[in-house]
Amino acid sequence: MLTIKDCRLVWPDFTADYSLSVENGTLCAIVGPSGGGKTTLLHMIAGFETPDSGELTFDGQDLRPLSPAARPTSIVFQDHNLFPHLTASENVSLGLRASLRLTAEERTLVADTMEAVGLHRLGHRKPGEMSGGQRQRMALARALISRKPLILLDEPFSSLDPSLRRDMILLVDDMRRSRPVTILMTIHTPDEVADLADQMAFVADGRVVASGLPAEIMQGPWVYRHRPESAG
Repeated sequence: MLTIKDCRLVWPDFTADYSLSVENGTLCAIVGPSGGGKTTLLHMIAGFETPDSGELTFDGQDLRPLSPAARPTSIVFQDHNLFPHLTASENVSLGLRASLRLTAEERTLVADTMEAVGLHRLGHRKPGEMSGGQRQRMALARALISRKPLILLDEPFSSLDPSLRRDMILLVDDMRRSRPVTILMTIHTPDEVADLADQMAFVADGRVVASGLPAEIMQGPWVYRHRPESAG
């Protein structure tokens, strides 16, 4: 289980105080208004932000002393964070070894993972030669191949059209059902993931306002209080 308890981060203009529990094997959608702290939550779990206090554990292991590389997490950013001078196969291979010096078994694993995300014929192409959806699949493949048990997706499909976005969400769900992995995904369109997510957390004003079944969260009063048109 991922356990976040009273994790507090303070900046001059913003304070976050998170508490959330996510069971292993869960697809948890993180929703809420822009600027509410969704990305900061993922960055804290990944190790890019350090809480001043609180408890942050995964399977009983304290994550706070660990560097981002040492944590059991893999994160996919909104901008993919791909290397333009490397091929698709090389970008995916970085999930295994930064040196790109793979064993024969590892090269087979890269090929199998790329096939799983529909890129098996595009391994020679570079990111600039691929569509937005293909780049999204590449970034997802790199996260999956890392074999980290906790995958964090920060609005990875926001730039895609609705039909392709739905296809990518279905792919994420298929992949997490085929291997033991826990996924936290921030998303601005909760209705697109409500039928697949096991859990949904509503984040606003730097805290987890509510967490539970998607249907319960989407119908809760906090949703209406934080809609843009309700401001003022």
